[in-house]
Amino acid sequence: RVKITAMKLITLASRNVFRHRHRTAVTTLAMAFACAMMIVFAALMDGFSIGSERNVVSMNTGDIQIHMPGYRDEPDIYSLISNADQLLEQFREKDFYASKRLFAFGLMASDLGSSGVQLRGVDLVYEPTVTEIDEHIMTGDWLNSVDHHGVVIGKKLSKLLDVGLGDELVFIGQTADGYMANDSFKVKGILKSVSPKIDNAGVFMSNVMLSELISLPEGAHELVLMRMDRTGDLTLKSAGLRTSLGSGLEVMNWQQLMPIINRFLETAHIQTMIMMIFTYIAVASVVFNAMLMSVFERVREFGIMKAIGVKPKELVLLVYTEMFIQTFLAALIAILTGCGLSWYFQEKGLDMSSLAEEISFAGIAFDPIWYAALTVNSILIPVLFLFVIAAIAVIYPAAKVAIIRPVDAIHHQ
Repeated sequence: RVKITAMKLITLASRNVFRHRHRTAVTTLAMAFACAMMIVFAALMDGFSIGSERNVVSMNTGDIQIHMPGYRDEPDIYSLISNADQLLEQFREKDFYASKRLFAFGLMASDLGSSGVQLRGVDLVYEPTVTEIDEHIMTGDWLNSVDHHGVVIGKKLSKLLDVGLGDELVFIGQTADGYMANDSFKVKGILKSVSPKIDNAGVFMSNVMLSELISLPEGAHELVLMRMDRTGDLTLKSAGLRTSLGSGLEVMNWQQLMPIINRFLETAHIQTMIMMIFTYIAVASVVFNAMLMSVFERVREFGIMKAIGVKPKELVLLVYTEMFIQTFLAALIAILTGCGLSWYFQEKGLDMSSLAEEISFAGIAFDPIWYAALTVNSILIPVLFLFVIAAIAVIYPAAKVAIIRPVDAIHHQ
């Protein structure tokens, strides 16, 4: 009996793979192209997930928000958390970044127009620890403690009011004690897209200024928390806060505040897997045809090998080694090409502004520049999936080799 050693197996497989260079090249390049595209697609989807969560969490909501019960449904300026400062100190001692916000509604007017607005008073010291909104400026600068009458407004609001940096705005509203609130402000900065609500009506100012403008007593409408260590379970963290604070306050994490976005992000990897399945089905057909042609061309060769004592499982292993060599070459090409493209899209982004100037989903605005995120998973999963699909595609050709009869094979025409 002839026994095929590992070295002989690799030598035979390599010879068979490169015997038909054109067919091998077509098969390998088809696998490499599909795998490279899947690496790019997976990186783009990872980038979309990271960007989406960043837009939700780091630009606006934070990890956890705390309000008085019913405030989110009916935002009443009197619905204040009276012991806000005391609670904030407690949260900071429990490994949270924490800040408070005040809100008011009214009319903002310029020389050329007017629009209903939501004033948002933020803590200039602590707001940057819970969100990155201060870094999301399109033109101008963020708020500072020197210029109390400087405001930052939403992108679309600036167009509605037809104002730019340095232009004057006049606010008209109602104070907490029932009098008219009236003051003038100057546009200090204009935000990039954050969310339709902020883009269309958002006006940011210091909470000191807003408290003075509408004569608010001490307290806050909203407490925003961001975990210092974001690797833990957010659900458990928010549940622990809910228990410690009792029923007097409403505690909700961003996943509860934005359930549609959360569900979409949870299923993003499933969308990637579905895309891979459909793409690799086409690849599997190419591999299947190539390996089946290779087997039928060598029927007599396989018959002779069986006749001299080579076992069926060794022939199956030979076919799979040939497939592995081609897949390995394809994976190398795919990793080099896919990682190169993904890195480019990670640095430069994919400009989608030609399709839509602004993209929003479930109340969240997305940057029309789509950035990829090249992660270990975005590389490994497409490559491993390629090997699995190729292995499945070779089952039938390998089975044909295993069951072939030496006499019939030797006389095969």
